[in-house]
Amino acid sequence: MKITVLGSGSWGTALARLLVGNGYDVILWSYSEDEYHSLMRHRENIHFLPGMMLPDALTFSHDVSVVRGADIIVCATPSFAVRSVMKMASPMIEDGQIILNVSKGIETDSLSTLAEVIACEVPQAALSVMSGPSHAEEVAQELPTTNVVASHSKQTAERIQDVFMNQYFRVYTNPDVIGVELGGSLKNVIALCAGISDGLGFGDNTKAALMTRGMVEIIRLGVAMGGLPETFHGLSGMGDLIVTCTSKHSRNRRAGIYIGEGLSAEATQQKIKMVVEGINTCKAAKHLADKMGVEMPIVSQAYQILFEGKSPREATMALMGRNKRHETEVGFLMQ
Repeated sequence: MKITVLGSGSWGTALARLLVGNGYDVILWSYSEDEYHSLMRHRENIHFLPGMMLPDALTFSHDVSVVRGADIIVCATPSFAVRSVMKMASPMIEDGQIILNVSKGIETDSLSTLAEVIACEVPQAALSVMSGPSHAEEVAQELPTTNVVASHSKQTAERIQDVFMNQYFRVYTNPDVIGVELGGSLKNVIALCAGISDGLGFGDNTKAALMTRGMVEIIRLGVAMGGLPETFHGLSGMGDLIVTCTSKHSRNRRAGIYIGEGLSAEATQQKIKMVVEGINTCKAAKHLADKMGVEMPIVSQAYQILFEGKSPREATMALMGRNKRHETEVGFLMQ
């Protein structure tokens, strides 16, 4: 079986390494020619996974034609690049070729999920998505990890499940494509807020509140867009939210810490030197919530911090000072 991984960032590299270890013929494609030459020369992703040597059997390429004839194409590019890369690759992708999207985000201009973007650019492909609590650094170290793959085709989902599973990477299946994708995308916004809380010097109580009420907001928008509520209580929802809000590996949490300490969103992006998906996703989530009439107060305050210059402390006061309400959506049932 031939597998092409599009995107040589940390996640693409970690998955390519995993798939080689599972015995497959894997090509890791880099958009950047300099990055391609660096991988060839060092057999190490010195920018995104330093110290993790890559197997001799892994092949590298800078030519997108490597999608030709691939049994599975894994899309691991940053969210902003998904459309352009898929548009470039589309003429070389045949009917029924499997594309597995592992990128997380929402396209800011169109407010489309990445699966919708891929379906638009490569309508002839068999599309699926995979998400869950899975930092690339830990997968590269072969630490026990679980993910979920979603597809409208049970056969496709189970095929991907078989390809990726091994003694340290367990994969579940789920038919809820939109739910799995939105859980993995929207949790980055809440993780950014958790980092802001840390940067402000707040405690565990605050972070727990943000995570719990943040999940309520994710479910509200996710269900409004067609996702199943139970999906958001699973790996791609609560599981991914927990790891991204608490982990030292989380760039969204790290970015939030810098913002809480006083840096602007732009300065934070420059300091991180990698894509912080939660920033653009926050903009998309705010616009989607407004469009669909969904209440997302945490996302709204995060948007004001990132794009309107509101101070994190003012945003915190605004959240804490909201009118009182029931915890559940239905409130008390009157007898």
